[in-house]
Amino acid sequence: MSLVEIREISKSYGAVQVLKGVSLDVTKGEVVAVIGRSGSGKSTLLRCVNGLEVIQAGTIRVDGVQVNDPATDLRKLRQQVGIVFQSFNLFPHLSVCDNITLAPRVVKKQAPEQAREIARDVLRRVGLEGKLDAFPSQLSGGQQQRVAIARSLAMQPKLMLFDEVTSALDPELTGEVLKVLESVAQEGMTMILVTHEMGFARRFGSRVVFMHEGRIHEEGQAAAVLAEPQTPELKTFLSAVLH
Repeated sequence: MSLVEIREISKSYGAVQVLKGVSLDVTKGEVVAVIGRSGSGKSTLLRCVNGLEVIQAGTIRVDGVQVNDPATDLRKLRQQVGIVFQSFNLFPHLSVCDNITLAPRVVKKQAPEQAREIARDVLRRVGLEGKLDAFPSQLSGGQQQRVAIARSLAMQPKLMLFDEVTSALDPELTGEVLKVLESVAQEGMTMILVTHEMGFARRFGSRVVFMHEGRIHEEGQAAAVLAEPQTPELKTFLSAVLH
């Protein structure tokens, strides 16, 4: 059974239709890389999956729960669906530990000691166990992004969404964040990532979804799609990003 079922969803901002009848299934443990030009609807699609954007038509289900049902408790749903953005969104006045444990303590009512243990564990997973009591201003951009990923992992979600998480970073910092994504993927986390990192998509993506003008234009097994694009639009896109 699919963990994520997206059926014929449409999304408009005013007169501009950003998503035009998009359907996608993601099974448990899959890593789906969503690629495409700016404005093709990739980030909007991610934001619809955890209810940050309201859709005008179609349905989205995560683990059987219909996201766009008015009766659905979105706060509860978002405990299952972690999202990490390109901007790290850490609270500057809180330590790394407090940034990570805020949601588990408030939402899951975890005791501070238990939450701190979880923070220590997720920081170890992102290679930053020594930074538990540091503040965001003391960290590089790459480290801040790894803390943002750790913060999502601390909620033990069933699904992780990553929206261009390396696009604000310079190349060497990008590498350290991609390493973390690799290890999260290898742990079996179900992931949907909007990315322009084709090497990562090729190596770790189960599937690549190419979006073009609000639709899924091409999709398939990652290495195959990237090696042999079937449409002129994907060929043009790949030649632009790979050279």
